[in-house]
Amino acid sequence: MKPLPTQPISNGIPVHVAIIMDGNGRWAKARGLPRAAGHAQGAEAVRRTVRAASELGIRYLTLYGFSLENWKRPAKEIADLMGLLRLYLRKEVGELHREGVRIRFIGDRSMLAQDIIALIDMSEEKTRANTKLDLVIALSYGSRQEITAAVRELARKVAAGELTPDSIDEEMLQERLYTADMPDPDLIVRTSGEQRISNFLLWQSAYAEFVFTDVLWPDFSREKLEDSIEEFSRRERRYGATTA
Repeated sequence: MKPLPTQPISNGIPVHVAIIMDGNGRWAKARGLPRAAGHAQGAEAVRRTVRAASELGIRYLTLYGFSLENWKRPAKEIADLMGLLRLYLRKEVGELHREGVRIRFIGDRSMLAQDIIALIDMSEEKTRANTKLDLVIALSYGSRQEITAAVRELARKVAAGELTPDSIDEEMLQERLYTADMPDPDLIVRTSGEQRISNFLLWQSAYAEFVFTDVLWPDFSREKLEDSIEEFSRRERRYGATTA
């Protein structure tokens, strides 16, 4: 079995932070603006947060960009979001590369447009050797579907006689997840005041600490990230053990 994660480095900065970016629509509605304006401001919050994470020494930053369930949204809103993604990848990859950021995407790419897949492939290949920060974007992602796909792969191996049911352990399943070569998140932040996980990193978040903030994603800032890390640093992580 993969060993349990260790306490993050002594300065209290978590190794892996994951963020459920929520509240773009409410931000726009409160200002009498179309939802697209909220998504555009959300993209600015992504830029701020990536920069802050890199400067603070966070090693992995996973952002929940677009869930499988989000495909049920109106076609116009989906088109706006995909347009922003195209723009982000075309404009930002060069700068992120210069800053030592590696870009990675997790999720089901089969529903994405071919030009977006090409941009994703280009950004991943260009930044593959970078080591300062891994920026992981969960796109067309669903954790239940991720786990189900991993189980199906193991079931096929059992059916083919390559494995026995009793030989399957947690590590075998974890190796078949999108995040197989990443540490599990230490801290998961959700913006906008909602307190649910929304099919995000269900397996990986088994021992994560959660921070919920009322701030809408377009207003998220370095200060709010630091507040979340400060809250995280005050918690004692025992992973099921006791300190007595």
